[in-house]
Amino acid sequence: MNEISISLQKVCCIADGRALLDVGALTIRHGERIAIVGHNGAGKSTLLRLLTGFMPAAHGKVEVLGRNLADNPSAHELRTLRRNVGQIHQGLHLVARLSALENVLIGSLGRVVGWRSWVRHFPTAEIARAEAALHAVGLLARAKTRADKLSGGERQKVAIARLLVQQPKLILADEPTAALDPAAAGEVCHLLAQAARQAARHAALITVVHNPSLLPLLADRVIGLKNGRIAFDLPLAAVDDQKLTNLYRPDEAAPAAPWQLPESTRCSVFS
Repeated sequence: MNEISISLQKVCCIADGRALLDVGALTIRHGERIAIVGHNGAGKSTLLRLLTGFMPAAHGKVEVLGRNLADNPSAHELRTLRRNVGQIHQGLHLVARLSALENVLIGSLGRVVGWRSWVRHFPTAEIARAEAALHAVGLLARAKTRADKLSGGERQKVAIARLLVQQPKLILADEPTAALDPAAAGEVCHLLAQAARQAARHAALITVVHNPSLLPLLADRVIGLKNGRIAFDLPLAAVDDQKLTNLYRPDEAAPAAPWQLPESTRCSVFS
């Protein structure tokens, strides 16, 4: 687990003449669970886009899974990288008209080549793997249900099952519990952490977190972004209410948690 998954050195991302991200140094190793926190516009989503090659760096060194993204990677190199990066977005990116099982099978497209991928004719082994993933997240009974007929929590579980099938080396999650109730949010957090442990070589898990109460479920290390820069990079136990309050001030107040997790799942600093 000591192998480096991500290495950033003197990285700056610029859009419309404004620096969206300015990172001096950042190293993340395989198996680490990282939470990214910060106010709106702090650079959280920009960082995730940088790590998948969708946001170019104006200068600096950007290495992700051994590939230098600052060195004008080819389209083929980017496709290869993205096959090894599992992503969960706020919008989920599920195909509404496809069933839960078919959406999970999308995670196997990196292994299914040629005409099979075009007509969605998946090998028996891949179908069995997708069904096992749905079973793991408690949704096998909904395998044939269209994605647009599932609840928000169920759709997140489908996205996590897709990660299990993909077997990525890096997982990026952008506010995966947005709009979920407390019970569903807690369950999704546990499943996401489990997916990272089961992924290839214990994938690094990087999650953008809006609600501080979820930090103990998703992270051992917390990175605070403010105005595109790293304000702090600390173990979870060292992050207290004061650090979070300072992070969100003066742009906006720290977000008030709409609910609290049970004491058994919460870190004492958020009590």
